[in-house]
Amino acid sequence: MTPESLSTTGTHDLAASPPPGCPAHAKGPGGLHRLYGPGAEDLGELYEHLREEYGPVAPVLLHEDIPMWVVLGHAENLQLVRSPGQFCRDSRIWSPLNEGMVKPDHPLMPHIAWEPICSYAEGDEHLRLRGAVTGAMTTIDHRSLRRHITRYTQILVNSFCESGEADLVGQFAEHLPMAVMCEIFGMAEEYNDRIVQAARDMLRGTETAIASHAYVMEVLQRLTARRRAEPQHDFASQLIRHPAGLTDDEVTKHLWLVLMAAYEATANLLANVLLMVITDDRFYAKLNGGQMTVPEAVEQSLWDEPPFSTVFAYYAKQDTELGGQRIRKGDGLLFAPAAGNIDPRVRPDLSANMQGNRSHLAFGGGPHECPGQDIGRAIADAGVDALLMRLPDVQLDCDEDDLRWTESIASRHLVELPVRFDPKAQQDVKAAPSLHGQPQPQRPPVWQVTAPPPEPATAPYAPAPAAAQAAPFAPPQQAPAAQPSPAQPPLPQTEPARPRGVWQRLVRWWRGN
Repeated sequence: MTPESLSTTGTHDLAASPPPGCPAHAKGPGGLHRLYGPGAEDLGELYEHLREEYGPVAPVLLHEDIPMWVVLGHAENLQLVRSPGQFCRDSRIWSPLNEGMVKPDHPLMPHIAWEPICSYAEGDEHLRLRGAVTGAMTTIDHRSLRRHITRYTQILVNSFCESGEADLVGQFAEHLPMAVMCEIFGMAEEYNDRIVQAARDMLRGTETAIASHAYVMEVLQRLTARRRAEPQHDFASQLIRHPAGLTDDEVTKHLWLVLMAAYEATANLLANVLLMVITDDRFYAKLNGGQMTVPEAVEQSLWDEPPFSTVFAYYAKQDTELGGQRIRKGDGLLFAPAAGNIDPRVRPDLSANMQGNRSHLAFGGGPHECPGQDIGRAIADAGVDALLMRLPDVQLDCDEDDLRWTESIASRHLVELPVRFDPKAQQDVKAAPSLHGQPQPQRPPVWQVTAPPPEPATAPYAPAPAAAQAAPFAPPQQAPAAQPSPAQPPLPQTEPARPRGVWQRLVRWWRGN
């Protein structure tokens, strides 16, 4: 963005003294608002102030007062990502970078620096690299994926279910995505606390972030070499054998891209969905009443709290116009899902339920739309569903106002989600989650749930599922036996009547009926 282009947006009277706490305190050169430092602690509030002042596209300053545009409107964000002839993700055309304003040690350089990966490529090169990633994605068996999600959920819940308390961020949301992605990649043996900590460390930008990045890259380089020599049926092997002919370096870098994007986004999504279904009466009551599904809660969360607040960045390939602002060739623009999702032109009432509406910006759009969004949805959907099945009485173990968040330009993280519940027994990690602990063979069930008879009415009763047979349940009060119709032979006297009520509804819900 050039200084000349900033002058067309207008400025406030800098002589006016704003009250303490006003976002105007974050103003820098040219009267522009800073997205960092004092006055930018609450970026959501600042974005709304910018929307009132400038409209759907606003000029701002990044760290070290680097000029940038932030796109706040829903329609304008879609125009940005869906117009590859006008905007690209190649930072090598960014004017402040070419003019020497952005130093190599700029805090946001890891988000900005160009890499030869599909996220930044254009044209035929983008088609080649993106084609390899999406092609490998299509080979993922989603039934197996959900089995992996359920199994790792069981493992994680087993680690804390007997204590009656847990932090669902540190003990669940930050672990499940990494465990599942390691399984998908073909390196299940690499999943442990160290790789989870390395991923969190790298994304948080701590002092050891460089060492953590080196560790993750080393793991992925070993995987690439191993699968190049001995291909399997995992994601890494499919990426290697794709007709695009990726080099080992390209394979490793795209494994890193998919791993970190999927991990960060899904860890945030899991934490946000869990917080929603535990604390929001609109959803928790409906989930327990059978009127609201977990996938619908996931979509609502993607509207209200997208995993990434903004994405770095898009760059103007030519002089153009967006949201009433004059954009110059070489200007940088932040794609902002969090601000776009609450654009009052599409959501005049933020408390309204967005059930069934998937037009949010959480996964981007256009040529660079997230290719792994179905994996993220599946992890959040199946993971939350399995956890709630194991811990149906889970409750927040603090005041909601006491929850802590860390916020940056890129994302907003829930620090911890302390919960309590009645202690539960561990369960077989290969079994479907249930409300009961491990079945006890020495105590046979006194009641066995049977499935409703299939059509026609003369067909014998279907056998009960194994999970239901293993679950003890006190028999209801015996009702008078109904007289069989002439078309149906009498049932054996040992056949118990089907129970009706809460348990039957639970079994039908678990089967998806």
